[in-house]
Amino acid sequence: MQMIRKAEPRDLPAINRLLEQVLAIHHNGRPDLFRAEGKKYSDEELLSLFANPETPVFVYEEDATVLGYAFCAARSQNSGSLKPLRTLYLDDLCVDAAARGRGIGKALFRYVQSYASQNGFYNITLHVWDCNPVARAFYESLGLQPQYTSMELVLPGPERPAR
Repeated sequence: MQMIRKAEPRDLPAINRLLEQVLAIHHNGRPDLFRAEGKKYSDEELLSLFANPETPVFVYEEDATVLGYAFCAARSQNSGSLKPLRTLYLDDLCVDAAARGRGIGKALFRYVQSYASQNGFYNITLHVWDCNPVARAFYESLGLQPQYTSMELVLPGPERPAR
């Protein structure tokens, strides 16, 4: 049986395992920025995210096994020249490496899209690292388009490889 639901405390081990997979992708692509080991969130931070209605976390479960997640965060803008609106920021979406290619990521994104529509959000935004072209192609296949480009110049120094 398959379902997408809000994350619960019992999902911590599976979500931590998936977070490790995301870290490995980012570390392999940008070892100058991402550590080889570590946690994006402590267990306490994860539990806080799960409980906060402004930071919904959804999991894709199949036969009692979590195979993917989507971390979201509600954001509002209402200052300066920007029109007031609410954005659902997709902070992280991961599908277990062994389950990729089965439509789980697309199902999670469509679920997030439905959630955003039902809750009055104007748009869904996310960031994609350029070192992860597979993720970029995935999001483009779902109809997402660049909103703006963030650029960098890595300055020379110890432990900073030229790019």
